[in-house]
Amino acid sequence: MLDILYQDDALIAVNKPAGLAVHRSKMVGNAEEFLIDLLRDQIGGTVQLAHRLDRATSGVLLIARSSEMSAALGEQFMGRHVCKKYLAVVRGWPDPVQGLIDYALPGSRETGPRREARTHYQRLATIEVPIELGRYPQQRYALVQAEPESGRFRQIRKHLAHIHHPVIGDCQHGRGDHNRLYKQHFGCHRMLLHAWQLRFAHPVSGKPMSIEAPLDNAYESLLARFGWRVPEEMESR
Repeated sequence: MLDILYQDDALIAVNKPAGLAVHRSKMVGNAEEFLIDLLRDQIGGTVQLAHRLDRATSGVLLIARSSEMSAALGEQFMGRHVCKKYLAVVRGWPDPVQGLIDYALPGSRETGPRREARTHYQRLATIEVPIELGRYPQQRYALVQAEPESGRFRQIRKHLAHIHHPVIGDCQHGRGDHNRLYKQHFGCHRMLLHAWQLRFAHPVSGKPMSIEAPLDNAYESLLARFGWRVPEEMESR
């Protein structure tokens, strides 16, 4: 059963599990299950995606109950009126502690035209673990909050890799040696990127909505092991 965070006649918010593809596409390869199909079977009726998350990413996903609601929510996303906050565990300690990544990105095709893309980030916690890897006897990692202004393909993953602090578990844009370290030493087999909070206006009432998705056991256990805590709800930019 999918974890439903919010539901009414206009929309549904689901806590998407890591590793579950949202819908059928050429990008998801050999996926056998899709969130949109599972949700349709679970609740019945019409369901349409209002936005998307990568297969490896977990967290808040909005589903519309009609094409009209999907269009209304889509306008908010396209108009950048939706505040999106993500939590990520990254290699290294981003410096400065708070900053803006302003780096144009292509679409799903790397050879496509680049479009402006901006992601704000804030370093929330750090740790240095005494595990030798390469020429370093200890490894540094950080918990980061990322808030993208735009919604380009894999924007947060690409932006954090661009500043040399890739997301742990990211097979396309991350570091294989650090990904293996997390599997071997911490039993963590997922990408550590989580769509934590969404703020938007309800498409019918206009009421301000704030939906938060709890971390799964694997992510929560890792944070506990590092002595990190999910922060209280933070003000957006």
